[in-house]
Amino acid sequence: MKKIAAVAGIVVVAAFGATTAAGDGFEQHEVSNEQYKTLLAQCRYANTGKARAECRAEVKQTYRVGKADPSLDCRTYSGISVCGTLKLSRAERECTEDSTDKGLPFRRAEVECYALS
Repeated sequence: MKKIAAVAGIVVVAAFGATTAAGDGFEQHEVSNEQYKTLLAQCRYANTGKARAECRAEVKQTYRVGKADPSLDCRTYSGISVCGTLKLSRAERECTEDSTDKGLPFRRAEVECYALS
């Protein structure tokens, strides 16, 4: 039974593209300098000082500058550039839902609500 669980865990790690290394089992994700700057810059849109600080710390812990990652979801709407998954507040999620209900594409609504609400 333990072997099955271990194999299942390895399959899950492989399926989600996670990397493992000696030590804490975490390896930073490599992104281009431009992607890294965008990830850090988008933290300014977090709605509290604490959220902004947590965002910057998470970027520094999760990413490192290297070669560009073409699979990282980077987009620009209304002059606002973001990369990756956005952590939206309740109000930002409601804004996104309201905007999409009114016909705005989800990706644009998500970015604009994150940055402008």
